[in-house]
Amino acid sequence: MAQLEIKDLMVFYENAIAINNVNLICEPGRVTGIFGANSAGKTTLMLTISGIILELMKREARKGGERITVMGSIYYEGQDILSLEPSERARQGIILCPERRRIFAESSALENLKIGGHLASRAQAKKTLEYVFNLFPALKNLKRREGGFLSGGEQQMLAIGRALMAQPRLLLLDEPLLGLSPKMEDILVEAIKNINQDTGITVVIAEQYARPVIPVIEYAYVLENGAAVVEGTAAELLDNPDVKSAYLGI
Repeated sequence: MAQLEIKDLMVFYENAIAINNVNLICEPGRVTGIFGANSAGKTTLMLTISGIILELMKREARKGGERITVMGSIYYEGQDILSLEPSERARQGIILCPERRRIFAESSALENLKIGGHLASRAQAKKTLEYVFNLFPALKNLKRREGGFLSGGEQQMLAIGRALMAQPRLLLLDEPLLGLSPKMEDILVEAIKNINQDTGITVVIAEQYARPVIPVIEYAYVLENGAAVVEGTAAELLDNPDVKSAYLGI
């Protein structure tokens, strides 16, 4: 059984379509890529899987703002979770590491990690904290520094570490390489590979440029204007000239 299966998903912002009839499957323990240009629908898809789109719908409704409509089905471990609150999804192991990191700038790195571990038992939090510091040794040396004084790469390490503290079974990484140097990209891609191999956590990575992450993904979907227009294994994407040109820079 697929850990995550999306069927006929559609998301509208007023009359503008953001996700257009997307069907997607993520097998347990696999790294799946979601590639697409800016405004292709990647972040909306991640918000919808995590359930945060429901909070946005409520907020917009309260202030009389943009009407958001979600249709279709999202199955997580066999259960349709389309209407399940984001807090319940998090308790079931669906954890989003959001675009642009969104750490707590005035809290220390260690405090950020502990905040992420509020769903974990004491034993789980201790074990995961040790794992995060082994995965990202730089964070151990920076654990007393306020998040706002960390570099972009250090903040991304912290954001991923905070997501791990929440004990994910399905880890959603939205643009984790955004704005980072090639060296930092390499460090984070290696960390993502290690997370998957060490823990068996299912990982979904949304990225604009596929080239840095293509070595670690097993299957991927390409979004254009909210629709999944291409899908396949890493090898199949590398053999597709349009994908190579648009998303791999080859």
